[in-house]
Amino acid sequence: MSSLRNYAALVATAILGGAIAVGGVALFGGLEGDTTVVTETTTTASSRTAAPRDAMSINEIYKRAAPGVVQIASTGSISSDPLSATPQQALGSGFVVDKAGRIVTNFHVVQGADEIRVSFSNRDTVEAQLVGSDPSTDLAVLRVEASAGALTPLPLGDSDLVEVGDQVVAIGNPFGLDRTATAGIVSAVQRLISAPNQFTIDHVIQTDAPINRGNSGGPLLNDRGEVIGVNTQIETGGIATGNVGIGFAVPANTVKNVVAQILRTGRVEHPHLGIQGHPITEELAEKFKLPVDQGVLVEEVTENSGADKAGLRQGDTDVVVSGETFILGGDIIVAADGTKVSSVEELRAAIAVHKPGDQIKLEIYREQKKTSVLVTLGRRPPSPQG
Repeated sequence: MSSLRNYAALVATAILGGAIAVGGVALFGGLEGDTTVVTETTTTASSRTAAPRDAMSINEIYKRAAPGVVQIASTGSISSDPLSATPQQALGSGFVVDKAGRIVTNFHVVQGADEIRVSFSNRDTVEAQLVGSDPSTDLAVLRVEASAGALTPLPLGDSDLVEVGDQVVAIGNPFGLDRTATAGIVSAVQRLISAPNQFTIDHVIQTDAPINRGNSGGPLLNDRGEVIGVNTQIETGGIATGNVGIGFAVPANTVKNVVAQILRTGRVEHPHLGIQGHPITEELAEKFKLPVDQGVLVEEVTENSGADKAGLRQGDTDVVVSGETFILGGDIIVAADGTKVSSVEELRAAIAVHKPGDQIKLEIYREQKKTSVLVTLGRRPPSPQG
């Protein structure tokens, strides 16, 4: 897990807020449990081969999608003394997902606000209510009271079909400049970034489409006008505050799952195993004569977690190989529900298809012997530290 922390630390230099912080923020709104149907377009593998014929120009994408992109201003106050609280404001972006007035944005755009206002392309500005949020994926759902005719829902595409080199368009409100379009390509997929609560967001899309402060929460669209991601962070390399060609978007398939849970229950629950681990390297396996050369070392087990209750054992011996620290002596996880795992990402992916309370079968090596253990997954805590 230390390597993931190192990567997350690098990503932490990204502007976790892409929102323009005119100050800070401070909020909580009510939760609503009503349901809706999120507009979604399913793209098949065969339709990808027809992309050149179906692809729209940047102008066509903008004309169709821009009316569904909104500007979000969240206002709160920062002070331990309510009488001396100073109003603070943050600006970001969002987009309409249905005719019931639901809007998706980033959690960090509305984090801590006590008033949220949404501005539409026709210049109308209305107050929004927070339906629910998920710090673990940096997503939030708002609701506004507006006529169906004034709302332009954007379709959610299948982010699993996104490939490096795909053309993309970002629409948002960088530095408060409303409904600005920028274009580029998908630079990479399956990136890892750090969420506001310091958990890792998986399957993130990287793009070189210029994204700046204020773009946070806005859509990243493919060449068919489908939302494939929610623009969330930028990497600045620690030497600048603006775009340097590396932006990150939470994938649309994650958005679908999170929005569905929020609209159903008002909250999002993530399954939690309760370990910190590290992938085995060939050099480590050879040097310390481990029983396998692929798998995940259980380096730490969280007290009272599902892993702890199932009896998983954590390591107790620190070793350094090629400048990297590992903790040996604990269990080695080699498969989850019958699927081999050789990295922490693969283990998280196997867990992610479950919900809290589900059981997952882990194949492990303990003291050179292979065995299995059944773990009842818990609920992810507010932060990795619990």
